[in-house]
Amino acid sequence: MIKKYFPLLMVAALAGTVTTAQSITGDFKVSSTTQQGKQFPQVNSRGAVRVSIAAPQANLVQLDIGGKKYDLKKDTAGIWTGESAPQDVGFHYYQLNVDGASVPDPGSFYYYGASRWGSGIEIPAADSAFFALKNVPHGDLRKSYYFSKASNRMRPVYIYTPPGYEKETAKKYPVLYLQHGMGENETGWGSQGYAGLIMDNLIAEGKAKPFIIVMENSSVNLGGMRRPADPPQGQTPPAQGAPGNAPRPGGGPGGGMNFAAEFEKILFNDLIPYIEANYRVIANTENRAMAGLSMGGMQTRSLVMANPDKFAYVGMFSSGTFVPSEIANINAFKKNGKLVFMSFGGKEGGAARIPAAAEEWNKIGIKGVSYVSPETGHEWHSWRRSLYEFAPLLFKK
Repeated sequence: MIKKYFPLLMVAALAGTVTTAQSITGDFKVSSTTQQGKQFPQVNSRGAVRVSIAAPQANLVQLDIGGKKYDLKKDTAGIWTGESAPQDVGFHYYQLNVDGASVPDPGSFYYYGASRWGSGIEIPAADSAFFALKNVPHGDLRKSYYFSKASNRMRPVYIYTPPGYEKETAKKYPVLYLQHGMGENETGWGSQGYAGLIMDNLIAEGKAKPFIIVMENSSVNLGGMRRPADPPQGQTPPAQGAPGNAPRPGGGPGGGMNFAAEFEKILFNDLIPYIEANYRVIANTENRAMAGLSMGGMQTRSLVMANPDKFAYVGMFSSGTFVPSEIANINAFKKNGKLVFMSFGGKEGGAARIPAAAEEWNKIGIKGVSYVSPETGHEWHSWRRSLYEFAPLLFKK
């Protein structure tokens, strides 16, 4: 097994505004998502992004972020530099356009989103301490492989094990199956979402019970979309046609496609048996949870509706609402069901609907919780905050 943390971040692209002289203050600093030894990309105190690239033969170079393209200026050495308008706090996918070709920024770390490997930039938030790397006991985020009979191939999976897992060899743990959004993959929660660091900090503060997190790629049976291989270390991934500023799809079942159908077979026939055979998890419904963001949350809803006896804790981040009447066999869910958690970013339209949906669960004796992330949209900072609120509620006796 390969053990590694991803001290990186990611957020969905948001709409930009016209750049003004006032927005471009001179206090630009290297971003947390800038590669070591590189000077760009940079971010200033107003959230504007500055990039720079050497392209002496190019005629037009643009920064593509937040739904807008910003023209860069070339100096006498052929170095193009320019800035965006201020962006919202959190993580943004972006790319550069060089004479019409969309390419990753060679100065940024690379993330998988919008169905491609590309650049990402973090706009610092005031509440970033909950996912900061601190001097506390740390768990491991492991990349492993297992064979799936349902898909007839080896599949990668990321597994977070909490601090003490290696030493306390007689101890067993509850498990959360945590899913990404559309256009992302199994790397998202560990990389852009900082799931491991969020858990490490919560556990160190005594706010959450230690548990294992399993992160798989549920983008299967999506109209022939295939998962690309990770880029080799130190190499730039090939340019992709999908624009870095493309709005994130809403996720979940839609357009006549059943997003959960193929993953349901993988999850129940292959993944859960693999985890329960190879990791020290408590293999029963009361100690099993499932959650996801956007498409992953909608998949969670579909899977719980079809298998109400499999998960006691349910989390849907930016994924709509869920009410008891949607489960045909509600008694099967009530037997072990403990929690239904729904969240949205405050800038998302669905935020107003989740309190009433949560109350429907409370009425039948299952804890319903709603959470709205202040001043964020359909983006990773909303989902980091959601995990931070959700995790302390899990596996409480």
